[in-house]
Amino acid sequence: MTKKITKIVAQKRAGRFNVYLDDQYAFPISESVMIKFRVFKGMEVDEALQAQMIAADDVSKAYTRALEYLSHQLRTEKEVHDKLRDEDLDEDVITATMRQLREMRLLNDQQYADAYVRTAKRTSDKGPRVIRQKLRQKGVGEQLIDDALASQFSADDRLDNAQELAKKLVRRYHHQAFKTMQQKVRQGLMTKGFDAETISNAIEALDLQPDTDDQWDALVSQGQKLWQRNRKYSFSERAMRTKRSLYQKGFMMDDINRFIDEQVAEE
Repeated sequence: MTKKITKIVAQKRAGRFNVYLDDQYAFPISESVMIKFRVFKGMEVDEALQAQMIAADDVSKAYTRALEYLSHQLRTEKEVHDKLRDEDLDEDVITATMRQLREMRLLNDQQYADAYVRTAKRTSDKGPRVIRQKLRQKGVGEQLIDDALASQFSADDRLDNAQELAKKLVRRYHHQAFKTMQQKVRQGLMTKGFDAETISNAIEALDLQPDTDDQWDALVSQGQKLWQRNRKYSFSERAMRTKRSLYQKGFMMDDINRFIDEQVAEE
């Protein structure tokens, strides 16, 4: 059954129009769809053509929503797809919209991955493994991630960033036993996603050496807390428990014995 377009009325929203068939409201339409189907007053429209225009308008609205989402920052294909799915759009509409976005070169996961790695390298303390995990969560493929890391995060860059992070960790844990501090620095670098070779090179480059005075102050500070905590035990048990705890914390046995001797002398 064919009907005739008798009226096209602009909506309050810019670029949107209401189409009337045989003087009855029929469906809304966007300016882009009007242009695509060359819609005009007096045009004859059958049910198949009407369905095509409505479907095209659904894609047009989805495309507009996608553009709004992309206007704030770069997005991956998965992020855009998930956003459109959250809008309760039909999958065929989403597929058509995604195809249109690709044709307009508005989606490019390689470009996204390159930019993400470049920014993470410059502004964060994340290593390659953590960056890879973040990109995986955003739906970027493994090969694209490999290419981005290779082109944007060189071995020298990784070493420089690992060294800077290591320095921060040294400052954070300097009050602990030197051995423990080294372990925590290494663990911190691993947690941030740096590989074993980069970690070893970064720590070696810092040429860390224990400061005798700092180590003694740290031992005394922790030792006194332990000595007080173990006061309910007999003297020998108290000394044994305190020694064991300090040794587990990474302090040298000679320093531990010196501390215990001083506690004995004071009591």
